[in-house]
This record gives sequence, structure tokens and C-alpha cells, in this order.
Amino acid sequence: MNARAQTQEQQEQERRVRESNGHLVIIGGHEDRKHDMEILSRFVELSGGKDARIVVISAASSVADQMWEMYDKAFGELGVRERVHLHLASRQCANDREHIKDIVDATGIFMTGGDQKRLLAIIGGTALDSAMHTALKLRGACIGGTSAGASAMSGHMLATGRVELHPEKGSVSLGAGLGFLHKVVIDQHFSERQRLSRLLSVVAQNPYLQGIGIDEDTALIVERGVGIEVLGEGAVTIVDGRHMSTNIAEISDRETPELIDVRLHLLPAGSKYRLPDGDDVAVEHRIPQSLLEFLENVTKRNPLS
Repeated sequence: MNARAQTQEQQEQERRVRESNGHLVIIGGHEDRKHDMEILSRFVELSGGKDARIVVISAASSVADQMWEMYDKAFGELGVRERVHLHLASRQCANDREHIKDIVDATGIFMTGGDQKRLLAIIGGTALDSAMHTALKLRGACIGGTSAGASAMSGHMLATGRVELHPEKGSVSLGAGLGFLHKVVIDQHFSERQRLSRLLSVVAQNPYLQGIGIDEDTALIVERGVGIEVLGEGAVTIVDGRHMSTNIAEISDRETPELIDVRLHLLPAGSKYRLPDGDDVAVEHRIPQSLLEFLENVTKRNPLS
């Protein structure tokens, strides 16, 4: 390919990113990083392809350099030339102008696994946090996160929680997340670590939230204002307790609550749903109302906050 053709291709990639609605790629952890890399390939595609400018944030991890080496190699093998590591050791780093510029220039921002509490302690409420919201909502960038990076994407973040055989009052606690999504809470490594009871505990104590459980090597892709897709090897589980009846206010800590009329949706890889477009009544009728409400919520174009 000659220089002129390369320039035209790069301009086209940049145009597609600029015109994008903005995407979230929310990964349940342990995504394939060595073989076909289906999920990471889609993240790269949504970030602008080989001409993407990808920033990797490893703040959640206590072994940040090792995380960077792993993703630097994977994104390099996928053909991405511009790759930047943000090694944020403190909140001061997350307010540094040079780091903010890296986010401003990025078409794809990827948050690694580790500890979501550590990630929020470093970047929550900083200038870098604000720049990520601007990148997603005004520039149409793609933001990906795996494991801890996935849990951190919602406004309410699962901070601590035991995995018990049954849901238990007081077994989980929430903290503030980054707020790319609202009225949901995200759990990862979901089926592999048998976390349904944990997510039920969250919903029982916080019925205004819908729980999202994402399996390993599986991603929930959200296109703002448009729809969702499930990609990978597993499934996404949605737990909706907004209309349930429960006695959780009357029981003691560590007791199992009564939960009646909790709704559960299971979306295996390959599932795709789009918001009804204008007068597209046929599409709307194919989507059950409770799932349509979930779809409308997660694809909502939330304000810059």
C-alpha cells in the first residue's frame, strides 16, 4: 500500500471513530489473548482498527508492568501500531497533564484486571476520569475493561462480596464506580466462580439495580443509543429484582432472604438486541418489556458526569 492510500485509510478509520456513538466492551475476565482473540479483535475494530490509538490503564493491578507486557503483545499482534501504557501509581498521576493528553488522543481505552477498589482509589473523580467520559460520550471512543476493569464501569460497583450457596443479607457491599452505566452492577468470572448467589444478594439489598453477570472470555458490548451484543465463549446473565417481593428488611445479617418474582435473562454469545428505530413496532414486540427496559437503560446516552 502506498503512502497516499495509507493516509486515506487512516483518515477513514478516524472518521468512523469520530462518527461512532461510543462503545463499551465489558469483559468477564480471562479473555483469549493468544489465539483468535475474538474479543480483543472487536475492541480494536471498534477503536479504529490498525490505526487505533490504544491506551492501556493498568492501575487496578499490583503487577502493572506484567499486565502491560501481556496486552502490549496482544494488541501488537492484532496490528495496532500506537499503543500507550498508563502506569498510574497515584491520584497525582491521574491528574497529570501528559496522562490526560494520552486519553484525549486515544480512540480506545482499555482497563486491565486486578482490584476494582484500587482502580477507583487511583482514578475515581480525577481529571483522567473526566477525560474518559469525554472520550466516550463526545468523541465516540471505545472503552474496554476486563475483570476488575469491567466491574468499575458502572456507577455502583461491587466492592466486596463472599460467594455463598444462597444469597445472604450483608454479604456484599457496593462502592462508587466510574459511571459509564447507571442503575446496574456488574460481576465478572460469573459462571466459573458460581457468583449467581452473590449477584442475587446485591439485587436483594439494592432492588433498583439490575445485576449483570459476565462469564470468562465473554463480553457485553454496548453501543450507546443503539443496542447490545454478547461476544465470546460464555453468556451474560441479567438479574432483575425491581418488581420482586422480599423480606430482607426484616431479617438479620447472614440470613437468607425470601425473594419472589425475581426475573432472570440469560443471553448467550451471539445474542444481539437493538433499540426499536422510530416506528419499528415489529422489533419492539420481539423484545420482552423487561429486557427492553434493560436495553434502554444500558444504551442510554448518560450526561458527562
